[in-house]
Amino acid sequence: MMKRLLAYGLASLLALALIGQPIARRGQAQAQQKPPASGQLPPRVSDQTYRVNVDLVNLLCSVKDKNTNAFVTNLAKEDFSAYEDDQKQEIKNFVRETNLPLTIALLVDTSGSVSPKLQFEQDAAISFFQNVLRDQDRAMVLSFDSGVDLVQDFTNDPNQLAKQIRRLRAAGGTALYDAIYLASDEKLIRETGRKAIVILSDGDDTASRLAFEPALEMALRAETIIFSISVNRGGFFGTSNEKLGDKVLKRLADETGGQALFPFKIEELEDSFRQISQELRSQYSIGYLSSNTRRDGAYRKVEIRVAEKGLKLNYRKGYYAPTG
Repeated sequence: MMKRLLAYGLASLLALALIGQPIARRGQAQAQQKPPASGQLPPRVSDQTYRVNVDLVNLLCSVKDKNTNAFVTNLAKEDFSAYEDDQKQEIKNFVRETNLPLTIALLVDTSGSVSPKLQFEQDAAISFFQNVLRDQDRAMVLSFDSGVDLVQDFTNDPNQLAKQIRRLRAAGGTALYDAIYLASDEKLIRETGRKAIVILSDGDDTASRLAFEPALEMALRAETIIFSISVNRGGFFGTSNEKLGDKVLKRLADETGGQALFPFKIEELEDSFRQISQELRSQYSIGYLSSNTRRDGAYRKVEIRVAEKGLKLNYRKGYYAPTG
């Protein structure tokens, strides 16, 4: 645990210049960061101030049948139990999450290594937003290569998102960890409710100023789920020789309660987005007040269990306690 916190502190010192700037490259037009009038939304309270009620631990959990791999969406509060550092907690809040607002940050790898696949990534991402976004939902798009760009700020307009996604061009290195950190720190940590990062990448970071651990920690602090789609695999996507990148993408998803997907051909890329959409609409929200009242900022391990056999649960495996 101490190693994790120290890694975060040291990396943060090295990245002060990065973190102190908005998510955009020097010289990028400011108008590009503002959604057009047709895509603007009424400001949320979370746009103006940080969330202050940090004592309630909220966990999003999806449940699948191990045999059929189908989502199970008819469970009740009494079917679940929650544990923190092996101590049972009393569940206070329980909601089936199919209708609550959703905030999505799409992070698109535009490095030179994914250039042959970029058009197909764009097609699948546009289709995803067209199918998943509702009036109460919001989404943003970041691209990352040697740096991180805010391509489109929060909007609920899938046409505006599509327009900006079509403008993406591929070149340079891969600053994946910086993109995760900045999306979480500058945007998602200010949001309330359900939050998800969707990553399209080979996972092979070559250009970040930050390391893996502080990027993961910031995603956990922002209480966001990470879904990662690898573009490393066989068939259309070439040979599966980026084993390390795939492991990175899988760990990001596992630690935050998301899912890592590895399509083998272009037809499966759009199916990966469909799987993410289905999971986002099939979650339970489980909330408890921690019995550990220390405000020490430490990492705490969490576990959710169900009594029924033959089910597989997906949720983030821990969180950072509040401080002060």
